[in-house]
Amino acid sequence: MSRIGKHPVLVPSGVEVLLFGQTLTAKGRLGTLSLVVSNEVNASIAGGTVTIAPKSDTKQSRAMWGTTRALVNNMVTGVSTGFSVNLEITGVGYRAQVQGDTLNLQLGYSHDIPFPIPGDVRIACERPTVITVSGADRQRVGQIAAEIRSYRPPEPYKGKGIRYASETVRRKEGKKK
Repeated sequence: MSRIGKHPVLVPSGVEVLLFGQTLTAKGRLGTLSLVVSNEVNASIAGGTVTIAPKSDTKQSRAMWGTTRALVNNMVTGVSTGFSVNLEITGVGYRAQVQGDTLNLQLGYSHDIPFPIPGDVRIACERPTVITVSGADRQRVGQIAAEIRSYRPPEPYKGKGIRYASETVRRKEGKKK
């Protein structure tokens, strides 16, 4: 029995949710997102809430019940307030800057790394060592942040690299004499 799926998704003011067949669309101030609802569940909109219910009592449909509800909640939250991921750069000479529609990364390699900024995501650098990735689609924001981090993940001996702001890097002791 799903604990998450039981709760209806509240639609805040300024967000419009529409259901056409199996396609659920959320439109808000930050854009429009759509989701194709699984055949295992039913979606209904009533009274400013979106309710998800399983079609049968199979294990697959109960699993999709909670998953679909979470995806719908992320859509509604994304178009109303959005999501953001903060990345921190640690290391001597490591820095980032936004130039037009490109994020230039200097990460200790012999060359700069140009990262093209996609149209559905915003990237900002308040300081040369802090990158903020934000947008309406939670999956897309997380994916772009992971791609940026993959250019130089944090290493355990000195802690140099790109890490999430909420991430803690387990430090290792160096070689002893």
